[in-house]
Amino acid sequence: MTWTDSMVENLDSQQVADHDQTLSVRLRPMRDSAGSGSIRGEDSYAGGVSAQVLIVEDDQMLADVLASYLTRAGHRVTLARDGSEAVTVWQRTVPDVVLLDVMLPTLSGLEVLRRRRAAGDRAAVIIISARGDEPDRLVGLEVGADDYVVKPLSPREIVLRTEALLRRAEQLTGSRLRDRAIVLGDTEIDLAARTASKRGEPLGLTSREFDLLAFLAGHPGETFSKSALLNRVWGWDFGDNSTVTVHVRRLRQKIEADASDPRLVLTVGREGYRAAREDELA
Repeated sequence: MTWTDSMVENLDSQQVADHDQTLSVRLRPMRDSAGSGSIRGEDSYAGGVSAQVLIVEDDQMLADVLASYLTRAGHRVTLARDGSEAVTVWQRTVPDVVLLDVMLPTLSGLEVLRRRRAAGDRAAVIIISARGDEPDRLVGLEVGADDYVVKPLSPREIVLRTEALLRRAEQLTGSRLRDRAIVLGDTEIDLAARTASKRGEPLGLTSREFDLLAFLAGHPGETFSKSALLNRVWGWDFGDNSTVTVHVRRLRQKIEADASDPRLVLTVGREGYRAAREDELA
């Protein structure tokens, strides 16, 4: 289902305005009565990027609130209510960012994500889940998510996290870097196309994995703490450092000849990580 102007207008503006901390509002029922295309909200965020966002959520009220906030922020929004529909809509709309609930009818959110990553899809994914324990978060990140948010949630936070993902992608392919390629060992990183290959074979990196690799490879030999990487790559001022650990592990599985003995992305004591210098790879 595509989010339309009439649906936004059906939201009680005061209810939306009061919805800053947790999801507690009650909305009037809404239905997509017209098969119109996606729309762009009037006020694009400061970064200037209008993204295609897919919300996969079986809680209609939550999905509608998130859609309203994202549309008002200038993004185009499409909805899917269950796992099977999510796979179909994801393939059709080619979203930039996906907000993905874990507990869904027909297919779990994790299974949906596994299928899309296996198909080579690199859309940025934010998992939305009622399960906030570390094992649950780690599983989501291992499967290929870029971020993990626990319910109850703030719609404003979701918008900010979505736009942080977009900003990082935009910055890493901005005018300063757009026409450059970075080489790390036998891995070539095309910043303009946002792709990476190893001896000519595509690596199929997720959006966040690409951002992490491009950042580290762009600063060879320089050590970054996990907190610094959360700030520079994720755009977060604070967060769970295990997010970085999981993404580095996944990245190594794709770029290293032996992920258990990495040569390209190195661990520096307990400080953090760095990309190998050219002289170390000779």
